[in-house]
Amino acid sequence: MQTTIQADTITVKITANDKGNPAGKLADAELHFADGPLAGLKLIGFAIWERRGASSRNVTFPARQYSVNGERRSFALLRPIADASAQSAVRDRILEAYAEYEQAVAANG
Repeated sequence: MQTTIQADTITVKITANDKGNPAGKLADAELHFADGPLAGLKLIGFAIWERRGASSRNVTFPARQYSVNGERRSFALLRPIADASAQSAVRDRILEAYAEYEQAVAANG
């Protein structure tokens, strides 16, 4: 099931993880841009996770994996320019969209 939550110039699209695999993954999320130089584009690769043993949730951001001397590393594709807390607004909006998605699913039975 998918849902779309719109706020100003960015739409958060939620796609539920109905299969439950991998464990703890609740959904995937995309950001669709409606205005400005990114209008008509989408940024994919966000995931919403339930933390183990806790009722809190986390959002992972798009990343690319690579190897250095046989060790796997990850390179974040969406990073703050200067303020390390800049990602918080995106993370919070994705979590809000998922909460709205859950309410819509509960209301539709």
